[in-house]
Amino acid sequence: MPDPIDPSPGESTARALVFAGGDRMPAAVALVLPEHALVIGADSGVDHAQALDRRVDVAIGDFDSVTADGLVRAEHEGARIEQHPTDKDATDLALALDAAVAEGTSRVTVVGGHGGRLDHLLGNLALLAAPAYATIELDAWMGTAHVVVVRDGAGIAGPPGSIVSLLAMHGPARGVTTRGLRYPLADAVLEPGSTLGLSNEVTASDAAVAVTGGVLLAIRPAALIEARPETGGR
Repeated sequence: MPDPIDPSPGESTARALVFAGGDRMPAAVALVLPEHALVIGADSGVDHAQALDRRVDVAIGDFDSVTADGLVRAEHEGARIEQHPTDKDATDLALALDAAVAEGTSRVTVVGGHGGRLDHLLGNLALLAAPAYATIELDAWMGTAHVVVVRDGAGIAGPPGSIVSLLAMHGPARGVTTRGLRYPLADAVLEPGSTLGLSNEVTASDAAVAVTGGVLLAIRPAALIEARPETGGR
């Protein structure tokens, strides 16, 4: 196992940002990301992190899509470089999430992973909810959407009228109970493939969802657009 990262002053390994490859995120995402976090770039995610002026601490992947300049910059700025063979059994994003867990982070935010290929998008969503990451708090910004992995309970931040969908992953989600949503659920069971949790609506500032078993994805498809007025962005 590589030596753990020794963060610079003011940085924290308790929280990590994992920048995925694929399509670049809107610049407005910088307004909603924590200032202090370990930064891991998954292949061309290195370039995406640098485009938002984030210094990369770990660059990981087979490096078939990162630019040469981006990788050189990361190494020059002190990043740990972990190159894997092209023929491997895990995606670059999976390797990056594993690296975040190995660093002892307790909360991880994935940035990107939404565009390019439908199979990659579906695989990335399934990956977020995988049992391997049950020990960490995990969320993602994908395009304009915010995705929260719910294994116990989570708040649903968003203005009244904000759309949120609840999707069961990897098996039934049991004891699903919501608060502050237009269509309430009380001790419900959501099966994978069920549309019962689609297109709900936030009605209160303390909206939340809880489960007693299984895992949900709580997806706000327009979260980044809705966040801009709150942060002063346009």
